[in-house]
Amino acid sequence: GLPYPVQVDAVNLPPHYEVGGIETIEYMQAKSTPYEFKGHLRLTAIKYLSRTGYKDDALQDLKKAQWYLNRLIKECEDANG
Repeated sequence: GLPYPVQVDAVNLPPHYEVGGIETIEYMQAKSTPYEFKGHLRLTAIKYLSRTGYKDDALQDLKKAQWYLNRLIKECEDANG
């Protein structure tokens, strides 16, 4: 094992989304249209906001919603030049 504890970032880089050598979000973007991908980001942010306080860690859900919203903003900014 490693001589130090491994810190898992369950919001920004969950290790289970990198199995197979590519991050799932990047694969989803590659296999969808820009419109579809932005819709996925928006709906996933809504999902995490809607479940906040009802499942798992509420603060983590808020951070995940923020992550998806930030990614959506970036995609919109990139599309607008």
